Amino acid sequence: MFGILGGNKGHKIKGTVVLMSKNVLDFNEIVSTTQGGLVGAATGIFGAATGIVGGVVDGATAIFSRNIAIQLISATKTDGLGNGKVGKQTYLEKHLPSLPTLGDRQDAFSVYFEWDNDFGIPGAFYIKNFMQSEFFLVSVTLEDIPNHGTIHFVCNSWVYNAKSYKRDRIFFANKTYLPNETPTPLVKYRKEELENLRGDGKGERKEYDRIYDYDVYNDLGNPDKSNDLARPVLGGSSAYPYPRRGRTGRKPTTKDPKSESPSSSTYIPRDENFGHLKSSDFLTYGIKSIAQTVLPTFQSAFGLNAEFDRFDDVRGLFEGGIHLPTDALSKISPLPVLKEIFRTDGEQVLKFPPPHVIKVSKSAWMTDEEFGREMLAGVNPCLIECLQVFPPKSKLDPTVYGDQTSTITKEHLEINLGGLSVEQALSGNRLFILDHHDAFIAYLRKINDLPTAKSYATRTILFLKDDGTLKPLAIELSLPHPRGDEFGAVSRVVLPADQGAESTIWLIAKAYVVVNDSCYHQLMSHWLNTHAVIEPFVIATNRHLSVLHPIYKLLLPHYRDTMNINGLARQSLINAGGIIEQSFLPGPFAVEMSSAVYKGWVFTDQALPADLIKRGMAVEDPSSPYGLRLVIDDYPYAVDGLEIWSAIQTWVKDYVSLYYATDDAVKKDSELQAWWKEAVEKGHGDLKDKPWWPKLNTLQDLIHICCIIIWTASALHAAVNFGQYPYGGFILNRPTLTRRLLPEPGTKEYGELTSNHQKAYLRTITGKTEALVDLTVIEILSRHASDEVYLGQRDNPNWTDDTKAIQAFKKFGNKLKEIEDKISGRNKNSSLRNRNGPAQMPYTVLLPTSGEGLTFRGIPNSISI
Repeated sequence: MFGILGGNKGHKIKGTVVLMSKNVLDFNEIVSTTQGGLVGAATGIFGAATGIVGGVVDGATAIFSRNIAIQLISATKTDGLGNGKVGKQTYLEKHLPSLPTLGDRQDAFSVYFEWDNDFGIPGAFYIKNFMQSEFFLVSVTLEDIPNHGTIHFVCNSWVYNAKSYKRDRIFFANKTYLPNETPTPLVKYRKEELENLRGDGKGERKEYDRIYDYDVYNDLGNPDKSNDLARPVLGGSSAYPYPRRGRTGRKPTTKDPKSESPSSSTYIPRDENFGHLKSSDFLTYGIKSIAQTVLPTFQSAFGLNAEFDRFDDVRGLFEGGIHLPTDALSKISPLPVLKEIFRTDGEQVLKFPPPHVIKVSKSAWMTDEEFGREMLAGVNPCLIECLQVFPPKSKLDPTVYGDQTSTITKEHLEINLGGLSVEQALSGNRLFILDHHDAFIAYLRKINDLPTAKSYATRTILFLKDDGTLKPLAIELSLPHPRGDEFGAVSRVVLPADQGAESTIWLIAKAYVVVNDSCYHQLMSHWLNTHAVIEPFVIATNRHLSVLHPIYKLLLPHYRDTMNINGLARQSLINAGGIIEQSFLPGPFAVEMSSAVYKGWVFTDQALPADLIKRGMAVEDPSSPYGLRLVIDDYPYAVDGLEIWSAIQTWVKDYVSLYYATDDAVKKDSELQAWWKEAVEKGHGDLKDKPWWPKLNTLQDLIHICCIIIWTASALHAAVNFGQYPYGGFILNRPTLTRRLLPEPGTKEYGELTSNHQKAYLRTITGKTEALVDLTVIEILSRHASDEVYLGQRDNPNWTDDTKAIQAFKKFGNKLKEIEDKISGRNKNSSLRNRNGPAQMPYTVLLPTSGEGLTFRGIPNSISI
């Protein structure tokens, strides 16, 4: 912290400033440097303090003294223009190296402000940085304010040299005011700060900017490098609708003026890049290392068409490891981030941690029961539907795609229905479907023209057995008609078998289903339905809700680092030629396919109860908990998720009701109405005219909107993210692509179905190089950092000064602890067979808390990975 010394008149306000220097300079890291060397290093980075003698304390004081100035702004006394009085510019002083409340890598400085009664109570402050380098301002605390006590300013913001800004940087105390309740002295400052954050929509954004604005996804391709890397603009058209991303303002490409030039560093508003966080560091450098070093290294070491020969070769990745050429390992091993995910024996062996799905049983993944269970408790548990109509119908336009009705017949199903007819099973809600047909058939002709991809569009029908488990009855594999889309599909139906070639065909048919599901999960359930749809709300919130606004304080934790990871994804994961295109079936059509799915996205259906009812997995029942009854009692994602949803709903209602007593108060909140209008009309502009958008006219509208945003950013994202490696780390269980169609009878490949079923399976699914890249990526994405902040937690206890809000939040946290105990209890109940399944893998992904690492549990507040 820095001391701020004024004159000798009046009372002195004591305070504390907590900050972090750029790259954490590293009063903490330069431990082996001599004292003089430390100061020299500090001087080199900050361009200040020469001729200093002394240790770390003196070095810190020297760096910041006279280089950072603060001016308090009154919340109760005005100047001649009616605005809050601005105090004397005062500089930081003394370093406090051992303050017990300091977080990791933080430094503190003492503060003393000159104050008298004519100034009133501080409500904000200006800060100026005169150094060459930026620092991260964590907080400012003022103490001993007469008749007021302590005031907390929670800042969490990068502060650059003062010349970088058109207006001085301002921070507000942790008070909460609706716009019309703002103290008059602060009204101008509140308005100006929002104007700063909105910017003027012009020019290319600079690193130090804090401007939030919208743009379409026109930065995924690189047409100037190659025509093969051109990609359509997503967003802004009826053909390719999409949520908006943060605007960067980079120059257009030469070949396509509608596309933005790629860059080695993607702009995001500076405070969205928590570069001081371990989670952000790990993710950023890990993903970039994979894209730039690991992927080409694997391709060079194994070739583009390398295959595993036996299932044991895949298991060997976790047991003995895989041998790499010396030069390949030498390229990977120095990367610090990858040391955490790769284990080597000091020689040329690369070893991955064992995925949960094979920790107990090496072959349970092959069973039909586990195949069905993962639709209820796997990494993509939010897609299965209760079958309502038989045979299943398509929603595709028949004038374009012809008749796409399923060819599965009653005879296909009834041989395995235990004496029931299809009509009886339907009326008893015992038939279910995993339907990937429409999403894939429209793109399959183009996908199957790719040199490395051959697959089907799939429908899987399952039966709910008396013991609560799902039994797959039939898998339909469909191809586009060779004469054209308008002639419908060419389909075959595969039935369960346990002997001969038919048993291998059944195993491979399940792989086609899982590949459809893996791609849909990664691109739609995960990327589109969490990452992409939340970003417009992040942008709108920062543009229209002041930090003083109660809804800003409510939603802020659920936005942390989201724009950062999304920017990184556009740069290395979902970009043309990026990791997703190289590892997943749709290749260059991957993100384009998610645009087609976005056409059917409905904001209100993202609420878990509405989602379950829409999929027929629950029916409305006022007498049941949460107002609905599950069709499958033992549906782990839904059972755990409804408890989390209800806890979020209670917390949001308790909190919002502290600030809005009536519907009229919601309608008259100018910031709130501008926020919602822009989030809908600009952020999700391609769907702005849809009738399902809430109107935000009532308190209930506001509660429901906030619940959906919080649920999506926290629990939904956790459910579809943190199981990626536990389930998908074993590529046999969750392959990401298929490379050939089912062999025809009479061919050598067909004979292999009987003579060597493992070889037949491995020749069909993801190859070795793609598998290693996929494992590396999803291990990073499935990990928790040590500084993760989970649902029911805040990174600063002083996020608000409202004691009633603090009490409501504590109640929320206590409820989540109860839920955690209940989930753990259900996982021990052997009668609930879907909780563990044949893989003996408890469903833990919605346990609210977690430790560090690959834990298969924990609900972070936000989409930060």
